[in-house]
Amino acid sequence: MAQADFWQRNQDEITRLSQQRVFLRGRIDQWNQYSRDTEDAKILAEMAVEEGDQATLKEVERDVSRIEAQVKTLELQLLLSEPDDKRNAIVAINSGAGGTEAQDWAQMLLRMYLRWCETRGFEVSVIDHLPGEEAGIKNVTFTVTGPYAYGYLKSENGIHRMVRVSPFDATGRRHTSFASVSVYPEVDTDIQIEIQDKDIRIDTFRASGPGGQHVNKTSSAVRITHFPTGIVVQCQNEKSQHRNKDMAFKVLRARLYELEKEKMDEKKHKLHENQKDISWGSQIRSYVFNPYRLVKDHRTNVEVGNLEKVMDGGIDPFIDAFLRMKK
Repeated sequence: MAQADFWQRNQDEITRLSQQRVFLRGRIDQWNQYSRDTEDAKILAEMAVEEGDQATLKEVERDVSRIEAQVKTLELQLLLSEPDDKRNAIVAINSGAGGTEAQDWAQMLLRMYLRWCETRGFEVSVIDHLPGEEAGIKNVTFTVTGPYAYGYLKSENGIHRMVRVSPFDATGRRHTSFASVSVYPEVDTDIQIEIQDKDIRIDTFRASGPGGQHVNKTSSAVRITHFPTGIVVQCQNEKSQHRNKDMAFKVLRARLYELEKEKMDEKKHKLHENQKDISWGSQIRSYVFNPYRLVKDHRTNVEVGNLEKVMDGGIDPFIDAFLRMKK
């Protein structure tokens, strides 16, 4: 950033490097603070032992417990060492078979991730949103912007299963619902993904759902079909067709980038075995609301009994266990 021509670069690169600088500076300051706190605790403990001051020793014990928790958090961040981990994330949630019940489950997952992003201070922007006929959502795609967003959220890629007594069933029967969560790293502008005109079709249509007269009465929504891979992406949440087109291309590049990475990097392909076959019945995590309340990750066997906390965004225990398992 000290280079004379830095501010003449494109805005996306300036933003990316500025965010990286802020993150690294924060990491350095954080480590220096831990070092000072550790040294202070050591000196205070030595003085307390010499004077037989039990009250001070208990205070030091609390300080040490706090420092240990902080270091554990930093240790988790150090597990995010893959090249794509530092990138922003693109997340897509799709409801499975089951109609309204499955669509309501997809909505619940969206809320869970939004709450998690809020606690992390990550910025969320919805790219595409298709509501269900009666309740919930059929699918939604959104970006998560923040340091190592993809590194954390990659653990959520897969099938999520819910078991509960459905509020949409008058007979009070227990239902099992599924939703798929797909997570991709957002591709930076310095990574070139070639998309030829002959390989794509761009369709425009009227956006559905709320959004104002302009959104609903003009063909501002954009759908891009990529023939070689069969990938279809769309964006309808922006008011202008130009903005929707730009966002749709960003998602398409991210998905093509992920495909290329899987083809070229067999090691990474093995690390993401759960992504190879995202099919019903191969769930990575189960959320049981009835007859008992429990969330269990089937890859790491981590269980959390506080279901409400998890649904309010408390997914860090699952992320932590997944990253440690993969490391």
